[in-house]
Amino acid sequence: MFAIEQGWLEGVTRSPSTHCNARPDDEISLLVVHNISLPAGQFGGPFINDLFLGCLDCTAHPSFADLKGLEVSAHCLIRRDGQVVQYVPFNQRAWHAGVSMFEGRSNCNDFSVGIELEGTDTIPYTDAQYLGLAAIAKSLIKQYPKLTKARITGHEHIAPGRKTDPGQSFDWPHFLSLL
Repeated sequence: MFAIEQGWLEGVTRSPSTHCNARPDDEISLLVVHNISLPAGQFGGPFINDLFLGCLDCTAHPSFADLKGLEVSAHCLIRRDGQVVQYVPFNQRAWHAGVSMFEGRSNCNDFSVGIELEGTDTIPYTDAQYLGLAAIAKSLIKQYPKLTKARITGHEHIAPGRKTDPGQSFDWPHFLSLL
């Protein structure tokens, strides 16, 4: 588990993004699991970081043209080797879920934490990523009493038909067993 101080995980890389704002209230009651790779299916480069910091060179790869002007972020990214990078403190609203709904409530960014796994819907995630995600989830559950194991979901579940991540390659039973 991680200690959380003023919304930040202790002992991880911090890379503060301006793509965030105040939550409408202090509620944190949902954890949303995502995946991302830039370019699609390629891992380890600087592009995810650049996207979340608003400095992605959209001419660096043809697939980046659609990302021009996009302002997105996540609270954390877990790289393939398990390295955690935090972009937004948990007490702020990261811009990760978009149009979304959970249990009849829309605007999931208002009350959720977004964690990105470096990956794709079809390539298996690494053990280091599952362990890192479980450690973050346990820390969040301890810190925020409205967040429970039952309130951890995938982006595909809060934005069906629009999003597919973390996808078929995410092993939900394995992940939940780590909690």
